[in-house]
Amino acid sequence: MYKRSRNLFFIVFLSGFSVSTFAQDEDNKKLALELIEQAELVMEATQAMDVARDLYIQAAQADPENIVANYRAGDFHMKTVGKDRAVGYFLNVLNLDPDFRFDILYWIGRSYQYGMEFDKALAYYNRYKTKLLEKDGYRGRDRTELPDVERRMFECQNAIEFVANPAHYSIVNVGSAINSEYDDFGPVVNQDETLMVFTTRRRDGNLNQNVFSDNKPYEDIFFSEKKNGVWQPAQNIGEVVNTEFHSSTLALSAEGDQLFIYQDDNNGDIFESFRKEDGTWTFPQPMSDNINSQGFKESSMSITPDGSVLFFASDRPGGLGGIDIYFSIKNENGEWTRSRNLGPIINTQYDDDGPFIDYDGKTLYFSSQGRKGMGGYDIFKSVYDSAEGKWGEPENLGYPINTPDDDIYFVSTEDGKRGYYASVREDGQGFTDIYMVTILQEDEVSDNIASKNIEPAETEPKQPDTTEPEKVEIEPANTFLPVTLTVTVTDENNQPVDARISLVNKADKRVAGKSNQGTGVYAFSVTLPEPTSHTLFVEKPGYVFQNIDINLPAASSQPQELARTVSMSKLRVGTRRVLRNIYFSFNKTTFTDESYMELNKLETMMAENAGLQIEISGHTDKIGSTAYNKDLSQRRANAVKDYLVNKGVDVRRITAVGYGEERPMASNDDEKDGRELNRRVEFKVTGK
Repeated sequence: MYKRSRNLFFIVFLSGFSVSTFAQDEDNKKLALELIEQAELVMEATQAMDVARDLYIQAAQADPENIVANYRAGDFHMKTVGKDRAVGYFLNVLNLDPDFRFDILYWIGRSYQYGMEFDKALAYYNRYKTKLLEKDGYRGRDRTELPDVERRMFECQNAIEFVANPAHYSIVNVGSAINSEYDDFGPVVNQDETLMVFTTRRRDGNLNQNVFSDNKPYEDIFFSEKKNGVWQPAQNIGEVVNTEFHSSTLALSAEGDQLFIYQDDNNGDIFESFRKEDGTWTFPQPMSDNINSQGFKESSMSITPDGSVLFFASDRPGGLGGIDIYFSIKNENGEWTRSRNLGPIINTQYDDDGPFIDYDGKTLYFSSQGRKGMGGYDIFKSVYDSAEGKWGEPENLGYPINTPDDDIYFVSTEDGKRGYYASVREDGQGFTDIYMVTILQEDEVSDNIASKNIEPAETEPKQPDTTEPEKVEIEPANTFLPVTLTVTVTDENNQPVDARISLVNKADKRVAGKSNQGTGVYAFSVTLPEPTSHTLFVEKPGYVFQNIDINLPAASSQPQELARTVSMSKLRVGTRRVLRNIYFSFNKTTFTDESYMELNKLETMMAENAGLQIEISGHTDKIGSTAYNKDLSQRRANAVKDYLVNKGVDVRRITAVGYGEERPMASNDDEKDGRELNRRVEFKVTGK
């Protein structure tokens, strides 16, 4: 699966060459061809798809009519990150030459699906399906077959249902003590939830200073301990467990003293390491041949709390799909018996991976690309019926845990109230981050649990009789109806426009149910027993993103309907906006965890508007010396710029300026309505 890193001289050289070519006054079409050539050289020398993608994006910016640049910019987005951003490039291809690629309509649909725009995705899938049926004889390599198209359409229909009825989960980033600006994933925790071991591709603390062929650091295993309820800064687990190549976590025993890891040997095998009394770990040893196969990959696993049954995923022959889930039982001699397939109730014709057996020993969480999913891997759970001797029908955990992208490697805690998994989400600090999922109780206010107190009527005593008692019709219990918020998104001409939009509870991060009511009109449904504060997120390419605070009333027995119109402002030179949710640690330039949602919205706006240039400005109040405030505001502006650059935004598109206390928004005589407003970060559009 993995290979030793190659020398990245070519990437460094070519990146420098890219900058120099931009500095020259060359014809844009010629420049685009040179950038495409650079990208091709990068892919020949390395597998640094992120670098190649950025070069193709630059080529498409230089010459928007270069069809190759547009197609490959979209294609490499689909192969790396920002899959939803591919749609703009694919639409350009369709407009330039509808016949450039036979299945371009399909790929437009795929990108819309990743971007959670399911109605648009279905429209393009239907157009491609019609094309397939009309040109059934076409057998080119750029043909996507009908079963795959119908599967994607099924996923979009499921997604519309799941998004309209989100599950009761709070999904919160575990924070900067564990997550980094790089990929962090594969979390496993012990029974008392005081130890987390996970995989990361961060640079700081990585034992291998070289990089893999994709220009990213090698995978290393890190750990964090929870003290006084707080996760401590993560540390490398050490060179005994980590190697000079990739090492990644698979599972942790309930006591936290047995770690299962993945290594590349034999095309990918499971190894185990034991924690010694001094806290160090033994040298990893491969598991028996009854677990590891010859020449095939064992990619994930879980073990019951008593250590008697092991579940794992493998692509070995004889399964029902590409990857299947298997199990092995430990015999009286402490040896693992011959592995067996879990069968068709769990496994499908698609890939099934990421098993986790819960602490009850009978609830299995796993991820599948089949069944009723939203796209990619979805997380399911199935409960074993010991009386029947079989697994129950798997249940999709629903949105927002599951998304159109891959959602996999979910682990639960002993009390079943929480879980951990890795995902790419809007408040992420890097690319893939680790999140804690809190399984919330059903709403106290709902149709089936609301009750009505009935006081007995006062009556005079009656003599007993033998007549048939009169039947009394009791009024049904009060029902509590959802609060419906209808949001209409308009442009500057008050015309409805489609946008990406979501409503999130500020307290517990619960996502509100959403349905599309037509162009630019969205209905959200919330049923909660108390008034709640929410944030409405609205984004559209070419416009300034908006994050709006909205207060909703408590649900009652009467329907409540609220309406809100959001007018979107075009991005034009001179446009200025305060980034109100950018927070820094006191007197520092490090972001607090609450800042990343706003930062990522800004990065998305930059990515979707390729020619946009901005100034990031830092501002302070008048507390402290003028010189210190000037320096602090500059460093904070630099921090925002550095974050955007690390996420892939071209450094030449961003200017960072610290104004200190020079440009107050309000009086510095008052904290709440003055100094607090003056401590801010803004962006201003300086070019397009």
